[in-house]
Amino acid sequence: MKAWLHFVAQVARAQHNVVRSGGFDQHWPAYDARPPLAPELFAPGEVFNTRFRCLLSNLPTGEMPDATLAVLQELRSRDPLPLAAVWLAGRVQAADTGPALFIAAALQVIFACRAAALDVARVNLLPQRGLCPVCGSMPVGAMVTASGRAPGTRYLHCGLCATAWNHVRAVCVNCGESRGLVLRSIEGTESAVKAETCSVCQGYIKVFYQEQDMQVEPLGDDLASLDLDLLVAEAGYARFGPNPLVLTTA
Repeated sequence: MKAWLHFVAQVARAQHNVVRSGGFDQHWPAYDARPPLAPELFAPGEVFNTRFRCLLSNLPTGEMPDATLAVLQELRSRDPLPLAAVWLAGRVQAADTGPALFIAAALQVIFACRAAALDVARVNLLPQRGLCPVCGSMPVGAMVTASGRAPGTRYLHCGLCATAWNHVRAVCVNCGESRGLVLRSIEGTESAVKAETCSVCQGYIKVFYQEQDMQVEPLGDDLASLDLDLLVAEAGYARFGPNPLVLTTA
């Protein structure tokens, strides 16, 4: 997976440069309702277009394979706004999975920066506790802490806006059941990444343990552990929340 992870690292560096460039005064409707940054409230416009072009310009194209370069060339001559709207609605077609990865990377930057600017006192947990209280997305994974005031606390992490929120352990994030939960990992390893499967709803979420690795990071280490996803899927379980950079199609 070296080449794949190297590519993702390049995208992450480009995202970092976009954040440093500023300019995130995206209009969002007043957030009286929850969640405040629901994707259906976001209409991709000039702010998105500018940040997206900035992302593309920060990618080191000299290190990209030909197939990726072809996708980037297409995106430079294409209006990204319709595809961003399709991505937010969860209706990406198979032919657009390549371009949509870069759309998702730009949306992550915008949503994360906007989420960081929210007044946390006005953000509340949703009735369905497994959904992000800021944008309503499913979590990309869960982190179990090993430090702080309450070591062993579980926080869910949103893959779109990077929000983390507390969720009790020993209950399914998707259906709320406590029976039928099993932690699975690749045999013979003491991995910091495990899959928590639920036999009630036949779903799973990845759990990342700081006790095993204090540097573990939900979004990046999710991408670095796709082999675990394959094994759990072969056992008949479906993932609750996808990683925005690993796209499924309509």
